[in-house]
Formats: sequence, C-alpha cells, structure tokens
Amino acid sequence: MEFLQEYGLFVAKAATAVIAGLIVLSAIAGLVGRSREGKPDRLNVKRLNDRFERMEKTVRRAVERRRGRVERLRHWAARKLPRKGMGDSTATTETEQTDKLGGTRSDREADAERPRVYVLRFDGDIRASSVESLREEVTAILTMARPEQDRAIVCLESPGGLVPSYGLAAAQLARLREAGLDLTVAVDRVAASGGYMMAAVGHRIVAAPFAVLGSIGVVAQIPNFHRWLSRNDIDIELLTAGEYKRTLTMLGENTDEGRKKFREQLEEAHELFKTFLARYRPQLDLDQVATGEHWYGEQAREMGLADELRTSDDLLLELTREADVFELTYHRPQTLGRRITFAMESILERVLRSQGPETRM
Repeated sequence: MEFLQEYGLFVAKAATAVIAGLIVLSAIAGLVGRSREGKPDRLNVKRLNDRFERMEKTVRRAVERRRGRVERLRHWAARKLPRKGMGDSTATTETEQTDKLGGTRSDREADAERPRVYVLRFDGDIRASSVESLREEVTAILTMARPEQDRAIVCLESPGGLVPSYGLAAAQLARLREAGLDLTVAVDRVAASGGYMMAAVGHRIVAAPFAVLGSIGVVAQIPNFHRWLSRNDIDIELLTAGEYKRTLTMLGENTDEGRKKFREQLEEAHELFKTFLARYRPQLDLDQVATGEHWYGEQAREMGLADELRTSDDLLLELTREADVFELTYHRPQTLGRRITFAMESILERVLRSQGPETRM
C-alpha cells in the first residue's frame, strides 16, 4: 500500500510537471503564432485534364522513342505530303492557326459549354478538422457552379469522429446537393460512422472493392479514477446546476441514474443518425445496416451502402474525357506557432477533461 501511495504521488507530480510544461509551451507558441499572423489564405484550383494530358504526352514520348529512326522519318514525311495540294495547304494553315489560338471560335464556344466537374478531397480525423477548409471550398464552388449542369466529386477518407464536427461536415456537402449539383462521393479506403454520414449525402457512392463502409452507430467511452482517488484520500467536488448537467465523469463517482441518462443520449444520437441516412439514402434497410458493423466494398454494394465499385482514380480519368475537371484546395497558413498551439490545446484538453465523455460517430 505504501508503494502504491508513493507511486501515486510520483504520477501526480509527473502529471503536474507535464501540464505546467505544456502551458508554458502553449504560451510561447501563441506568441510565435501572433508574430507571424497576417499571411493571406489561399485557394488553389488545378485543372486535372492538364495533369492527365501531361502524363499521356510523357508516356507517348517514351513509347515513340522506342521506334526506329526510319519509322519516325516516314511519319514525318507523311505529315509533310499534304502541303503539296492547295486544299491541303489551306487545311494545314487552318490547323496551325487553330493551334496558335487555342482552338477555333466554335471550339472555344464548345469548351465554354462543356460540363464542369469540381473535385474536393476530405481526409477526416476525429475532430473533422478539415471541415474548416471544406466550407471555404464549397463556397468557392457555389460562386461558379451551374445547377443541373455541373458536378461535384468528393474523395472522402474518414473513420468518423465527434458528432457535431461530422454533422457540420455533412451539412457542407449538403450545400452542394441543394444547389443543384450532381454529387458523387468516392471512397478508396474508409468512410465509416461519421465518415459514412458524409458519404450518404451524395447522389452516388463509389467505393473501391476493399474500402470499409458502414459502422452506423454511436460510441462513447471514458476512464474513471474515482476508486483510485478514494483510496488515496483525494476528494473531488463536482457542482452542477441542472439535473443532467453531468451524467458521467472521469473523477467523480458515477451513478446508475447517470449511466441510464447517458445511454438515452447515445440512443437519441443514433436515432438522429438513422433519420439522416433515411433522408438521403431511403433505399437502405436501416434495421440491417445500422448495427455498428462495417462492410467491405463488394458487401457494401450488395447492402445498398455503395452504388458502384471503382477507384477514384478511374472515375476522375474517365471524367476528364468528357468534362473540364477542376480540383479545389483551400489552404489556411499554419505557422509553427499555430501548429504547436493546436497540438498543446489538444493535449491539455485530454489531460484536464473532467466534464464527461465525448460522443463519437
């Protein structure tokens, strides 16, 4: 028992030292971050057609380089022969002029009427922190999007996380759908729980054969140190106003009534999750899929969780042949101080959190 008390005292001292160090580092990082503020945010727009065309040209050059010198000379001669005829000469001149101008007027007008596809990428963590960029990217698309004509593709990777964060992320995708854009969500690896809630907003879900989808459920877990604190004669005072202001805590004594209330809150969140899915994917048998289980691509398609099996790479390559495809990326400058501050705040939040568990989906 004496050893345990000494060990507990050591742990308490170590935790205090760590927390104090983190507070100091957080303050320093805040000063560094403020000293470098003022850099503007940046929206990058990249035309993926150009990227694939460059790939094609590079491969073609490598392939053609393997041909013999005679074949290249014959090809060059064949291209020169049409210049002997007047009609052919005119055609050649027109081609040259077309190349210099970037296409004839009719071609340019046709390009202006070509469908556009806007591509977004979302890599989700537990807090769905990418939603800060996602909301700006969606807004940028809506400034130019043509309803019922343009499309949006979201390449999504997320195992889920906090309910409010992923609720906001899904609402951002809903903005695209409500604006009249055809929305496809492509999943190469995982769209589970809150990630699948985002995917469900799409008119169509495209998944790789072994992508993980589903996990339609809500979970919360929290350690409780009450018995250890009691053994070491450490009291915790928790004062609340409101019967259910706190249900479960890390340091105080949890009650059956508090556990019951928290389970009710989990069930309410689960019902909201299912209601959301029923709105966007009414074809789902929620009694079958909303069990918290997950499935791989082929299984997910059979259960209605996905509509098509293919990778996002194949989808985008195909779209560049029939539309102008633009990938948007919004960058918010992350100075060293800002990154350290965010990391310290996250650590401190986990160390000092005693208000209760976080609910995740």
